[in-house]
Amino acid sequence: MYNSVQYYKTALFKSDWKSGLSVFLVALPLCLGIALASGAPLFSGILAGIVAGTFVALLSGSEISVSGPAAGLTVIVATAIHDIGSFQGFLVAVVLAGVIQLALGLIKAGKFSAYFPESVIRGMLVAIGIVIILKQIPHALGDDQDYEGEFEFEQVADHQNTITELIRSVVDFNYGAVTIAIVCLAVILLWERAAKKKKGVFAMIPAALVTVLIGTLMNEAYRIYVPFYYLGNSPIHMVNIPKMDGIGDFVAAFSFPDFSALMTAKVYIVALTLAIVASLETLLNLEASDAIDPLKRQSSPDKELVAQGIGNMISGLIGGLPITSVVVRTSANVYSGGRTRMSSFVHGMLLLGSVVLIPTLLNKVPLASLAAVLLTVGYKLAHPKVFVKVFKEGYDQWIPFAVTILVIVFKDLLFGIFVGTGVGLIFVLSTNFHSAVSFVREGKHVLIQFNKDVSFLNKPKIKQILLNLEDGDSVYIDASKAQFIDHDIYNLLYEFKAAAHHRNIEVDFKKVSRKIQGDINQYLPESVSAH
Repeated sequence: MYNSVQYYKTALFKSDWKSGLSVFLVALPLCLGIALASGAPLFSGILAGIVAGTFVALLSGSEISVSGPAAGLTVIVATAIHDIGSFQGFLVAVVLAGVIQLALGLIKAGKFSAYFPESVIRGMLVAIGIVIILKQIPHALGDDQDYEGEFEFEQVADHQNTITELIRSVVDFNYGAVTIAIVCLAVILLWERAAKKKKGVFAMIPAALVTVLIGTLMNEAYRIYVPFYYLGNSPIHMVNIPKMDGIGDFVAAFSFPDFSALMTAKVYIVALTLAIVASLETLLNLEASDAIDPLKRQSSPDKELVAQGIGNMISGLIGGLPITSVVVRTSANVYSGGRTRMSSFVHGMLLLGSVVLIPTLLNKVPLASLAAVLLTVGYKLAHPKVFVKVFKEGYDQWIPFAVTILVIVFKDLLFGIFVGTGVGLIFVLSTNFHSAVSFVREGKHVLIQFNKDVSFLNKPKIKQILLNLEDGDSVYIDASKAQFIDHDIYNLLYEFKAAAHHRNIEVDFKKVSRKIQGDINQYLPESVSAH
């Protein structure tokens, strides 16, 4: 069973402890950087990461999604703290936003996520990969004036933009950071290549951990032998966890909501804004995580909204920032071998342990070594093969894909998604507007019939039908009356087919076909055939 205790235990000891450790190394500076950019206490970012990695991970509608404080909310948070007048008053808005998200999940509002075309979701993943690369190159070169975790084109922290920051870092690079980044990048690439071949220690120890250790040792060697290269003379180049002397300091660092702020109208406006934006980011990232899930599982968006709502209520009550599902952490999880929610849980527990037990040790980690880890994640998201594959699928796929990438890279995530979706919608409506799907059950036998052409507008209904199927069902999908099957529907059915055996479901298809991919019974994507 997918969700049995033994299943999670096996996954934890086989792979998820390693991916959880890798996600922790990526998430730690992001939590701190986002808190810094938000004008909130640094500890609030760590607290949000802990809550997201524990409570949200266990309640999530996804096995691989990883949540935490989100870069997309920094401007909203910074403005809200200023408008409300205090961080404690802002925490009330975080709690209320969680209540709204919980309500959205309970009324099944998560289905909205299925309306985003797959070309846009893939464009979002590639765009985030490109942004990660563009934003991490300066850190690899020792230009750390912009905080970790900022992904907008216009940078709030130093009033530069992505391009000017890149130029500045190339012109005025730091020798110590460059050498650490190059060595770490080489180590992680070679280590991962050896790990894929199942070579002893390479398969046992996560590449990210080895990379960070080597980067830290190199920097300590610089301190002794080449002081000019040493990065620790300035905390801007290093992980910078607030130091705490034991549990007492840890407890004292908590902040609590000032519920007298309930008398202020601005609190309710901020709460509604946070709930809407955080929910949109979460639903988008959930679709993206399903797209890169190697097991092709389908997440429950309604369950995810409930989990996020509870997480934000807890985070707000103890002094944490608002939480969303985050693509960067999720991607790091998947590409590090994460398979279940245990990976996210491990990362949350490591965040908790790190601030209490080893802050001094972690503060010796240079950001240049973490940049090497993130650069590899960015490359995997924006791999050239993705561009080739989408281009081959036709102009109705690659135009929304390209528009989404350009707007996200040169503006921001949400605006890019909305523009890309608008472009994609024009193509879909122009080719296939009318569609209908019927569903008939007789005992364990199920008939799903496409009575007309089907487009991504039918995706929410089809996705819900597939989610509601029972273990052991025998499913017959008849598309003989459909002259056109949208790319999103075809991929949804293929992913269902690929995962059906895990639920002991038998599935047969009749005339489910697209011109490029062919009949679904013979279709084998390049990503599968390559293994």
